[in-house]
Amino acid sequence: MGKDAISNQIRNLRFHYNEMTQQQLADKAGVTRQTIVAIEKGNYSPSLELAFRIARVFGKSIEEVFQYDDKQ
Repeated sequence: MGKDAISNQIRNLRFHYNEMTQQQLADKAGVTRQTIVAIEKGNYSPSLELAFRIARVFGKSIEEVFQYDDKQ
């Protein structure tokens, strides 16, 4: 499984959510800004709990924020 198996829409959601900064999202999700950076870049896959917390910040389902490509 490659690092790109899980993709996300976090950057787009932040932009459409009043241009939320990575730090603001990190604060709301209870993680560091560096964690948000790594998730956005696809270098780190969040735990299920963190994925739920991030999705809830935007009022979205996990599937609207994260996508899993099982064809890789």
